[in-house]
Amino acid sequence: MAAPLLLIARLLVATLFLQSGYAALTDIGGTASYFASLGFPMPTATAWGVGLFELAAGVLLAIGLLTRPVALALAAFSLVASFSGHYGQGEGAMAFWHMQMFMKDVAIAGGLIAFGVFGAGDWSVDARRRLI
Repeated sequence: MAAPLLLIARLLVATLFLQSGYAALTDIGGTASYFASLGFPMPTATAWGVGLFELAAGVLLAIGLLTRPVALALAAFSLVASFSGHYGQGEGAMAFWHMQMFMKDVAIAGGLIAFGVFGAGDWSVDARRRLI
């Protein structure tokens, strides 16, 4: 029973990073502008790096390859993103929205840490590689 649920959980979490990475890479100008507004140096290079990281890590998480290190890297990424992009941002309704995004990122990091500790489960490339 655990294997299919872990697969579903991995796919659900990976979807967030696949979509975000794809969106970043298909609108580098907009993504770079966002990073520039946050004060990031070299915003265009940052946009490319973040987009490629999210896309590649999302694929690896989805298929369950190198799950533990990838999940921990994504957890760290999610925490950095939450503190740099959402914590203390906005006024009024936007402050509420940013706090919700902050808490979402923190919660996602918690789930990713669980994958980092326990791995991908039996329905993963990691599990198949153990059998070889």
